[in-house]
Amino acid sequence: MSIEMWQERIERPKGGCAGTRREFLWETGGGFTGLALASMLESDGFFAKARADDSLRISNPQLPKKAKACIFLFMFGGPSQMDLFDYKPELQKRDGQTIDNEFRRNTKTKAVLQASRRKFARYGQSGQWVSDALPNLARHADKLAFVKSLYSDSFAHGSAVLQMNTGRILQGHPSLGAWMSYGLGAASDNLPTHVVMLDPRGGPTTGAPNWSAGYMPAQHQGTILRTDGSGLMNLRPWEGVNRETERAQVDLVRNLNAEHLRNRPEFHELQARVGSSELAFELQTAAPEALDVSAESAETREMYGLNDPKGEHPLALGPAPFGRQCLVARRLVERGVRFVQIYSGGGGAGGQNTWDGHHGIEENLAIHCPEVDKPIAALLTDLDRCGLLDETLVVWGGEFGRMPVSETFNTGGKPGGRDHNPKGFTYWMAGAGVKGGTSYGETDELGQDAVVNRHHLRDLHATILHLMGLDHRRLTYFYGGLENKLTGVQEAEVIRGILA
Repeated sequence: MSIEMWQERIERPKGGCAGTRREFLWETGGGFTGLALASMLESDGFFAKARADDSLRISNPQLPKKAKACIFLFMFGGPSQMDLFDYKPELQKRDGQTIDNEFRRNTKTKAVLQASRRKFARYGQSGQWVSDALPNLARHADKLAFVKSLYSDSFAHGSAVLQMNTGRILQGHPSLGAWMSYGLGAASDNLPTHVVMLDPRGGPTTGAPNWSAGYMPAQHQGTILRTDGSGLMNLRPWEGVNRETERAQVDLVRNLNAEHLRNRPEFHELQARVGSSELAFELQTAAPEALDVSAESAETREMYGLNDPKGEHPLALGPAPFGRQCLVARRLVERGVRFVQIYSGGGGAGGQNTWDGHHGIEENLAIHCPEVDKPIAALLTDLDRCGLLDETLVVWGGEFGRMPVSETFNTGGKPGGRDHNPKGFTYWMAGAGVKGGTSYGETDELGQDAVVNRHHLRDLHATILHLMGLDHRRLTYFYGGLENKLTGVQEAEVIRGILA
């Protein structure tokens, strides 16, 4: 509205000059307020952040270094804590009793308590409880720091897996591996910073968003390594193209892309493509060497279970696939890869192909525990003897735990399974900065709800970042007008009870 129009309204008011003058002052004042706010935001650097490209903008996120790499062993489907590590004598006593059970959020039903059929014993000088389902891992009890009082927000696999991997139950946010790549940067010029290896039976529910870079530059997303063959497709150049010619091709494409980027700094995908072309060229020599487990001694390959047969169950793979992945993980962190995530259990949730033991927890444990027990024990032994355990953080767990009751709702009335449980579950960590032989937090006497030293999984994320030398409060990425964090907008705390 022009000054003349304002003057006309003031001189010839409609319905009284007092109301019109108030309106004039109100609307004009609002404009001045907007100008003042814009000035304050500009001086605070808000618009500079919004206009800037996506180079690193981390405000002093790094703490004294504890770990250089992280290996995350993800048991997709939700492993049963009360059958593996969270021994509950009261549950054993009350086997068969009926209780009110919250089988989904705010939905209760009558259910029958189901004791564990596993035998528990104390291991190591620390006396950690481990069941007979994982006899090889039990020998490493003094290396493990258990957190037995975690809880999360979702009963559903898709959103729960996403939340464990990205901190959110919705797609579109950077994964834990992407945050580490962003915060720590690359330690190798010829291998990816963030690597993911999937179960041969398939990937997890919600797929690639679990290792994506979200709104970060695409260079931070996970690189998938296959479980067979060369690990990466198309590693070899076309027939008749020598390395010098290929180098010239890569340089030409890089220069053309750089010219295109000159006036388009926000074009993240092209930035990542430039970097990936260079990395792909280097991978032709680095990847085959890193993935070649035949270079390891026969004793080492045997230790990881690479020669062991498949189990008798038709869905069982035996320890060889996961063992090979664990051995490759050790070789990768040895060569500078920051974050390696390995999935056990794959394909559609709801069946025994994952750790989702709806249709019989004993059958589920019989399939999956032998697949991971020997390889994980070997990984801990190998990292230790190679001098890598002090600088490598090993994390084990799934998207949630299981219920202490026998499930019949999803099984057509067949008993013996366990349903999802995000209200109380167990993770363990080992390696750099972790106080081995620790049992921290507790669930209730039946193993259902976290009750002592409860920690939301955002605290687990904060702890993992802390052990990697990153401050979860300062590791931020500006997007959508917010300084985004892995741990979100709610306050998170490091779980200091498991720190050395």
